Amino acid sequence: MQQKVEICGVSTSGLPKLTAEESADLLSRIARGDKAAREQFIIGNMRLVLSLVKRFRTKKTNADDVFQAGCVGLIKAIDHFDTSVGVRFSTYAVPMIVGEIKRFLRDGNSLRVSRSIRDTAYRVLKTRESIEAENEEATLEKIAERMHIAVKEVVYALDAISDPVSLYDPVYNKAGDTLLLMDQISDDSADADTWTERAALSDAMNKLSERERKILFLRYYEGKTQTEISSEVGISQAQVSRLEKNALKRMREEIG
Repeated sequence: MQQKVEICGVSTSGLPKLTAEESADLLSRIARGDKAAREQFIIGNMRLVLSLVKRFRTKKTNADDVFQAGCVGLIKAIDHFDTSVGVRFSTYAVPMIVGEIKRFLRDGNSLRVSRSIRDTAYRVLKTRESIEAENEEATLEKIAERMHIAVKEVVYALDAISDPVSLYDPVYNKAGDTLLLMDQISDDSADADTWTERAALSDAMNKLSERERKILFLRYYEGKTQTEISSEVGISQAQVSRLEKNALKRMREEIG
């Protein structure tokens, strides 16, 4: 069963296939200015565009946009193809379609990076590969030293060629609910509710014993296990568990 794919509103399963004879006839008619033949030939060669689009499919590109760019290349190839040259149309069209897609991807970037910075980034990547090939850790400092440039230049060059992230990119999905990156950004310093919660938490912490405060600090700030805390504090793991539970309960009651 042929797989159906919808792209730019076109059902790929319904695209026609042209025989060599049909292609030759359509090209002959196109040369005589037959617009209907031109349209039929474009549709008949969309499968060629689709096969090339797959090479450029990434998370950062929109398949519809890439497909449209490929179709522009296809149309240019049709309009400039000379049947007297004696080569197959696909042989002539593929480089033009690929070139149009690459041009779209290059010019469609949301950020412009100067050639000098791109060249620096390229040399940084080559230097990193060289260092790693010597079984050494390619730190920023080591790369900068070998290239005789400042560390900040290495960082800047690598940041410049990194793919930009959209605030509307999904970062978490659970039970069908998608959270966007912008949902995770906030200014806690200006949040009155956060300030109040921190004040209440600090007040509740001050009402605990020194041992209880230490247990909570080790548990939730340093991420230690109850077993590790028991060794450090000098009590059993069961006692740590009980003190932690009681301390949290009292804090919840204080905060209300």
